[in-house]
Amino acid sequence: MTDNNKSHNLEKFSYDNTIVKWFAYATIVWGIVGMTAGLLAALQLVFPVLNLDLPYTSYGRVRPIHTNAVIFAFVGNGIFMGVYYSLQRLLKARMFSDFLSKVHFWGWQLIIVLAAVTLVLGKTTGKEYAELEWPIDILIALIWVVFGWNMFGTILKRRERHLYVAIWFYIATFVTVAMLHIVNSIEIPVSFWKSYSWYAGVQDALVQWWYGHNAVAFFLTTPYLGIMYYFVPKAVNRPVYSYRLSIIHFWALIFIYIWAGPHHLLYTATPDWAQSLGVVFSVMLIAPSWGGMINGLLTLRGAWDRVRDEVVLKFFVVAVTAYGMATFEGPMLSLKNVNAISHFTDWTIAHVHVGALGWNGFLTFGVLYWLIPRLFQTKLYSQKLASMHFWIGTLGIVLYAVPLYWAGIMQSLMWKDFTPEGQLRWQFMDTVTKMMPFYAARAVGGTLYLVGTVMMAYNLVKTIKAGSFVANEEAEAAALSTTYVAHEKDHWHRAIERRPVQLMILSLVVVAIGGIIEFIPAFLVKSNIPTISSVKPYTPLELQGRDIYLREGCYTCHSQMVRPFRSETARYGEYSKAGEFVYDHPFQWGSKRTGPDLARIGGKYPDSWHFNHMQDPTSMTENSKMPAYPWLLEDQVDVSSTVGKIKAMQKLGVPYPEGYADIAAADMEKQARVIAASLQNDGITIEADREIIALIAYLQRLGKDIKGEKKETAEK
Repeated sequence: MTDNNKSHNLEKFSYDNTIVKWFAYATIVWGIVGMTAGLLAALQLVFPVLNLDLPYTSYGRVRPIHTNAVIFAFVGNGIFMGVYYSLQRLLKARMFSDFLSKVHFWGWQLIIVLAAVTLVLGKTTGKEYAELEWPIDILIALIWVVFGWNMFGTILKRRERHLYVAIWFYIATFVTVAMLHIVNSIEIPVSFWKSYSWYAGVQDALVQWWYGHNAVAFFLTTPYLGIMYYFVPKAVNRPVYSYRLSIIHFWALIFIYIWAGPHHLLYTATPDWAQSLGVVFSVMLIAPSWGGMINGLLTLRGAWDRVRDEVVLKFFVVAVTAYGMATFEGPMLSLKNVNAISHFTDWTIAHVHVGALGWNGFLTFGVLYWLIPRLFQTKLYSQKLASMHFWIGTLGIVLYAVPLYWAGIMQSLMWKDFTPEGQLRWQFMDTVTKMMPFYAARAVGGTLYLVGTVMMAYNLVKTIKAGSFVANEEAEAAALSTTYVAHEKDHWHRAIERRPVQLMILSLVVVAIGGIIEFIPAFLVKSNIPTISSVKPYTPLELQGRDIYLREGCYTCHSQMVRPFRSETARYGEYSKAGEFVYDHPFQWGSKRTGPDLARIGGKYPDSWHFNHMQDPTSMTENSKMPAYPWLLEDQVDVSSTVGKIKAMQKLGVPYPEGYADIAAADMEKQARVIAASLQNDGITIEADREIIALIAYLQRLGKDIKGEKKETAEK
């Protein structure tokens, strides 16, 4: 390519390092906070006393705080740190607006604080990785638009015509995350901090895991690939190994990734065609993912002798390797025969954390070690301390993941094990007891990883104190000409790379195709979700109990999905069907069985069993690791919210009779008195307006409709 009108007069400008510094600081602080919350959750599984019998420190609330803090606070700030630094230098331009940069930073920190406070208080949608309620969802969308506005403004005023591969990944991240967040967050508000998902049952499951899987793809992967494509070549001072491979990597990855969500729903009540689609595209993902890994590792060729001495390269090598391991294992776990073993077990937790700790964590650490000394014009305070961090962190990953791989396979084999007489060999609690040594080892690994992160923070603080920060880094570059003449040998992709708006639109089209094709049959073809006549809407008391179930994070430990396996039907009862969940806003199938499945729990135990179990789990199940919920025996149900909840459900199509909201409170009180009387007969005296009564009503309802269907069929 030649440029006939290119000016040789250099323009002077400066890069904004202040915004990079702010996001770097936030990355470090929130990383320690999120990892500490994760360590607390890990220890609570071994030592339930650490739940402290308080609602705010209960495992069901701590775990969502951990996941949201690590994903959106630690990794999120790490993304923006890397983007704001690399984007300016790749485009030879200061960020479009310093004001928008500040709004973006403080807006994102406000979102994190609001998320932490609301999750502690139990304000949650009950959708994994999308727990934040509707006011925060709106704020997220607004701040994300600010980020995109600032990014595209910078791209449009750039001095470098060519858009480097890292920028393609940043653009795809922006448009896809916006699409995922908006579609998955459509909900009906009941009050300022309460809403119900627009979708129900199978449809909600498909949308949620389309979002959940692609949050991993386009929040934890694509922006970090962009960061990899910038910082790895910078660290070794050589260009990316293969430009052509980066093109294939980008387009194949963003097209294929979006289809793979249903592999989280194998053997569930979702349609078989959706499950098969998820499997096929998940296996196809190996090719582009490993193409990116190979490109990253081969960029380091010729620098292997430096890896021993340069800590930044050590972190980068392990990070890219972990990306390759996780993106090979993910497609393998999507194969039905492997998924039949892994799903609902700790194998999946190990897999996720290889990516989170190895790929996201170590790449972030490497960038921080490379970036902070340059921002402060000094050398890293201690290479030795950084090297110790690397080895402690690596050992932490191994001690975290390996025990959970072992434990996950053991869990599944114990769940499926039968005696020669055809009886289940193990009770569920037997598997929980066997897990404790592995959970303890996981906690040790997490502790080591956190210690390494704290060591890094100390090292970087000392580096900062020894240096001199450059807020506005002076630079110069030629102005971008408005015309150019293409060379006859220009690669076809140059035409796309020089047109950012077209690249954004094309990226959106590519990622939207998979979602549209998956959703249209699920939402428009009724035969995909056949109804069951015996399935009725929840009573007002059961609906209140369900909301308490969501608030306490019970979905983090319990599933509500009996898969069509002999071992599961023998343990739990009739396998789950799509029509059972048509009134579940949101669905509650879960993704992990720390405790047993609850889909058929209704009627299995008397009301008094549930009361005692919630008050003191070990009184009913010896060696239980479940936290106690004494506050449910004291707190009153918010009766005033009943009218709004019934009306919201009616708007969602739940067939309550017209005007039912006006008499719902009376029906709720009537059912509550029946349960209170049942408890009284067993020697338990409690007021009928307590939250425990509502929760018992909900738990006793689970699975009852299917039993009613079988009874109706028998009578006919």
